[in-house]
Amino acid sequence: MKILFASKKQVYKANMHCHTTVSDGRYTPQETKEKYMAQGYGIVAFTDHDVLRAHDYLSDDSFLAINACEVAINRKFSKNASWDRLSTYHLNLYATRQDMTVTPPLPKLDYNDTEGINRYIADRVNEGFLVCYNHPYWSLQTFEQYSKLRGCFAMEIYNHNCEVNDGCYGYAPQVYDEMLRNCGNLYCFSTDDNHNAATPESADYDSFGGYICVSSEGLGYSDVIESLKNGNFYSSQGPDFKEIVLDNKTLNIKCSPCKLIAVYTVGRKCYVKTGEDITQASFELSGDEGYVRIMIRDKHGKDANSNAHAIPVLRKQE
Repeated sequence: MKILFASKKQVYKANMHCHTTVSDGRYTPQETKEKYMAQGYGIVAFTDHDVLRAHDYLSDDSFLAINACEVAINRKFSKNASWDRLSTYHLNLYATRQDMTVTPPLPKLDYNDTEGINRYIADRVNEGFLVCYNHPYWSLQTFEQYSKLRGCFAMEIYNHNCEVNDGCYGYAPQVYDEMLRNCGNLYCFSTDDNHNAATPESADYDSFGGYICVSSEGLGYSDVIESLKNGNFYSSQGPDFKEIVLDNKTLNIKCSPCKLIAVYTVGRKCYVKTGEDITQASFELSGDEGYVRIMIRDKHGKDANSNAHAIPVLRKQE
């Protein structure tokens, strides 16, 4: 039996993409902590643009501030080009140690230099950062570009700011599958990418829409980072996974009430269960799935996504 996710330990709600007054956000770090804790969050990664600012003073027994920053590599356009057509790579860099408090070197790379971008990612990983590839749909990336990325530990499958503020460009499950098929194993994040320019009453408000739930021994910095490294979390816009277990060839899923449970694989094979207020499902696997990742959808149309998990070959493919 292999436990792919279980909530037997503490499970902490986390926003892994956040901007404050340190860069172009409207809330101070202290205000951000207060507002997120009021919504049940225990973790925020402060990913201000081009600057890593340690916020250790915010961390306590009920809240963890993760040291991080967001960097960009933009395509060069002519002076008359419109911003809304500017392709770009955005990467979040998460410090794996609390004593990492210095902003890493910013990328000074040509947008088309894929080898250079991969070297940049490798250098940051060697320094102790976890690297996440952000909002590919909003970034106007093509398959030819993101399929060549190497070294990221996660990508954003959902970005709430891009969904509510920038033309519904926030959700990219197809990109996740394409990267799994071409870049190797990596995890997925749902994030806010909040800047908080809109009021909480507005439909454009970009907080509390995308998050991950981290199963961890506690809120110690090293505990949470270890859980992230090991994929002990899932991503959500609302629904919850309770348990995902692979028992020999049987995949067992328990979740909050949903209307759809779907299991995606490396190919076209997809296992599906539909109904009203479904809270569990079991699927017999053939062994040639390559990987499985689970998506659940509630009655409000909100999704949660598990990380992808490699499935051992149980029978030879034809």
